[in-house]
Amino acid sequence: MMTVRDRIAGSYPQSWRSGRTKAKITGPVRRISRFFNSLPQPVAVTIVVVTVLTAWQLATTLGAVSTIILPSPLMVAEELWFVLRQLFTGGMLSEQLLITVQEILLGFTIASIVGFVVGLWIGQTNFGHRAIMPLFVLLEATPKIAFAPVFIAWFGFGLTSKFLMAAFMSLFPIIIGTASGLAATSDDELKLFRSMKARPWDVFWKLKMRRALPFIFAGLKVAVVSAVTGAVAAEFIGGGMGFGEQIRVAASRLALDRVFALIICLSFLGLALFSLVSWLQRRITFWDTPKIFRSVRKVTK
Repeated sequence: MMTVRDRIAGSYPQSWRSGRTKAKITGPVRRISRFFNSLPQPVAVTIVVVTVLTAWQLATTLGAVSTIILPSPLMVAEELWFVLRQLFTGGMLSEQLLITVQEILLGFTIASIVGFVVGLWIGQTNFGHRAIMPLFVLLEATPKIAFAPVFIAWFGFGLTSKFLMAAFMSLFPIIIGTASGLAATSDDELKLFRSMKARPWDVFWKLKMRRALPFIFAGLKVAVVSAVTGAVAAEFIGGGMGFGEQIRVAASRLALDRVFALIICLSFLGLALFSLVSWLQRRITFWDTPKIFRSVRKVTK
């Protein structure tokens, strides 16, 4: 005797009940997915970038988006070529970039020194951990860009307000990296050093600092990119000179192709600074190479 389930199942084609149609549908999808997953990373990134740029160019060429609002990739590339020629031939934009780089490096240096000292205070003392750390967490929770007008009002429209804003933006990651790194030492390691009659300085320098250095460099890599944001934001709001001011002037003229070109140059500047800190990390903390660099070495071999 047939049940209700059997009658319902019998009303469907045999191919549906056997799952052949599902296999026919999922087979090509799996092959396409397997193909894209097997692509090398440079090829995959290139495909995505070319696809986005092609769609962008078609949207502006066909008139779906006005070039005044969104310039085409060819317009941006032409303006980028002009900016690069200015930078490498000593034009006006090279002077503006030099000012921005000075602000970034000064702010990053100040943040590195102050952040390391405060991180030591927080990581090595109970008072620092209980009283100072909550204040910096509260400060980090605030939108730091909103402090740019305050720094400009305090220190004027010159270079000082710009690099202090860069230092302010990049301070917290270094504090957190230093404090977290000093706290990463285990109790067993401390007991081992104390059983060997190690002096407090030897415990700090040979054990805690070696543990903390990878964490400190992780904070430095975040901080150097934040310094770029802080310096450019202060230039954008406070005027004067620098790439942030050039972006503001270009945006006021609706020259968005120039805006995109300047943003791309700043992105490459941030990437270069990040790569420099990563290179220093590989040279100094050679015993603790991050996994991403180990995987790159395996691929290159």
